[in-house]
Amino acid sequence: MNLLNADLHCHSVVSDGTLHPEALAERAKTNGVELWSLTDHDEVDGQHRAATAARALGLDYLSGCEISVSFASVTVHIVGLGFDAEDDRLRKGLAATRGGRGERAREMSDGLAKVGIKGAFEGALRHAGNPELIARTHFARYLVEIGTCADTNEVFRRYLTEGKPGYVPHRWASLGDAVHWITQAGGMAVIAHPGRYKFTATEEYALFTEFIAHGGRGVEVVTGSHTTADYQKYADLALEFGLLASRGSDFHSPGESHTDLGALPDLPGRLTPVWSALRDRVQRA
Repeated sequence: MNLLNADLHCHSVVSDGTLHPEALAERAKTNGVELWSLTDHDEVDGQHRAATAARALGLDYLSGCEISVSFASVTVHIVGLGFDAEDDRLRKGLAATRGGRGERAREMSDGLAKVGIKGAFEGALRHAGNPELIARTHFARYLVEIGTCADTNEVFRRYLTEGKPGYVPHRWASLGDAVHWITQAGGMAVIAHPGRYKFTATEEYALFTEFIAHGGRGVEVVTGSHTTADYQKYADLALEFGLLASRGSDFHSPGESHTDLGALPDLPGRLTPVWSALRDRVQRA
C-alpha cells in the first residue's frame, strides 16, 4: 500500500494553480500517478471536472480541498480527502472562508503602493482564475510579470511575508470548523505540510493534539516542501499520535513548483497510508 504512487495535494486555476483540472489529470497520469486528488484552496468547484477527467484517463480519484485555518496566530492548512463535494455545510463553510480575501487583497495592494508598486490589485486579479480566491501567489506572479523580481520565491521573500510591505494577515476558519466540515461530509482531515509552520515543539504538539480532538486523522509526511529530515520527523509524529500518513506534491505550476506531480519518494513502510482508510471513497476509473 505504501508503494502506491498517490498524489493527494495539488492546485488548479480554480484557486492558485496555473493549469486547468483536466490538464492536471493528464499530467498526473503521464507521470505515473495511480491515485490523485485536486485540493484547491477553500474551493470545491473544480471537483467534478477533476473526477471526470481522471476517470476518462483510467486514473483513480479522491475528492479534495485545502482549507485555510488560523491556529496560534499562524495560518495552517488542512487538507480534506474523500468527502461529498456537494455537501451543503462544507460549501457554506468554504464560502465564508473565502469571503475575506478581496478586502485582504486590496490592503496588500495598498501596502505595495506605499513602496512604489502601483496597480498590484488589478495586476494580481488578472492572474486569478477565480476572483474570490485572489491570493498572495497571484500578487507574486504579477510582480514577476512586471520585472520587480526574478521569480515568485523572491517576491515572497521581499514583499509578501510577515514584516514586509505587502503582507496582510487574515483570520481564517477555526481548526475545529475545518475538521468538522470535512468529516461531517464523509471525508478525512489531514494536516498539510506541517514542516512549513514555524511552531515551537510545544505549539506543534498543541496543533496535533487539538486536531485529533476535533476528529482529524491524517498528516502529510511526504510532500513537496518537506526535506528528508522532515519525512523522518513527521513519520515519527504520525506513529506517536496514531495518525495516518499522506503524500502529495503540492504542485501549482510547471514554472514554479520544484516537485512535479507523482515525483515524490514513497511513504516510509512503517506508516499506514490515508488511502487504506478511504477505499470506499475512491472514485474508480
